[in-house]
Amino acid sequence: MTSLSLIGGHVFVTGGLAKGGLQCASDIGAEMIQVFVTNPRGWALTAGDPEQDAKLRESGMSSFVHVPYLVNMGSPSADTLEKSTATVRHGLRRAYEIGAEGVVVHTGSAVSQSREDALRQLHEHLLPLLEEIPDDGPDLLLEPMAGQGAMLCATVQDLEPYLTALDWHPKAGVCLDTCHAFAAGHDLSTAAGVKETLDALHAIAPGRLKLIHANDSKDVCGSKKDRHENIGAGHIGIEPFGELMRHPVAAGVPLCIETPGPIDKHREDIELLKKLRDREER
Repeated sequence: MTSLSLIGGHVFVTGGLAKGGLQCASDIGAEMIQVFVTNPRGWALTAGDPEQDAKLRESGMSSFVHVPYLVNMGSPSADTLEKSTATVRHGLRRAYEIGAEGVVVHTGSAVSQSREDALRQLHEHLLPLLEEIPDDGPDLLLEPMAGQGAMLCATVQDLEPYLTALDWHPKAGVCLDTCHAFAAGHDLSTAAGVKETLDALHAIAPGRLKLIHANDSKDVCGSKKDRHENIGAGHIGIEPFGELMRHPVAAGVPLCIETPGPIDKHREDIELLKKLRDREER
């Protein structure tokens, strides 16, 4: 029997990180949560509330932090790079304070500079942040993107030069987003495609998969469009998520939905994933 994966979602923290986050988790039936610890669409860095931090830490809820969308460690803009560095450092510190297991960061874009220069920049600015993480601190989870524009990492294969730029630091993990991977060309709509993708991930970065963003896709495989859909309502379909959980590389790895719609839809997506998981375990 494989290790059970916790299934949950990104939660709203209105009213406080613990108060709002744990209530939202209860409302959608989440066994784990992902949170923002600052404005996801801005650069202002929010200080934590020690009381809320302690409550979330003591709740026993498995948690992950997602850094704001503006972060781009591959940007040629000195201002963006400086702010991105500060924001990732802040996310890692806040994750440590709430007892989170990982901090998710988008792998970014070279924008107008060469890929080589952008990767060199990662070595100079992101690697030192990994070095700052305490041994008992969170992993930094690299989330490959859908492949649009000058993205540094989209396919599983793109992780190899990215991790090389980070000296294969032990605190560098991977967050696999199913919609992104599908958009980048990994055909996760078939059992063979799921196996091929996860086999490739194991060959390149064994043991580094720490979180899965479970999202269906509004667009076809290889579209390079990052548009999430509810589980089973997109081009990936329902059954591949069961295949995903059955693969040994994903055994015990938490699944976090980032699907559209209100809380009722999120609860439905989580319930569907739980049924697939529990069916695979019988």
